[in-house]
Amino acid sequence: MAARDINYEQFRSIAENGQTVLVDFWAPWCSYCRRIAPAYDKIAAQYEGEILAAKVNIDEEPRLAQQEMIEVIPTLVLYRGGVAIGSIVAPESKAMIDEFIRESLGK
Repeated sequence: MAARDINYEQFRSIAENGQTVLVDFWAPWCSYCRRIAPAYDKIAAQYEGEILAAKVNIDEEPRLAQQEMIEVIPTLVLYRGGVAIGSIVAPESKAMIDEFIRESLGK
């Protein structure tokens, strides 16, 4: 399953549900964001049922990006119960994203 695009309200709802969520903060004009997107979709499929993979377009949701203090894109943030437990900026590969998730979850 591919990562799903979410907006501010959906982000708040997911956080309140206590789910573990990996959020990719990105923008369509960001060439590196587009280049890492296929790896992110593979991560979404790999962790389906364990982690919800979501994407936030910072151009469409600037308030959320500002609230989460996103300064560089792509930035991936892992949330558990609405609290950020880790982040990674401009991951170079699927393996790097996978390692970040495992370390953040203590696996």
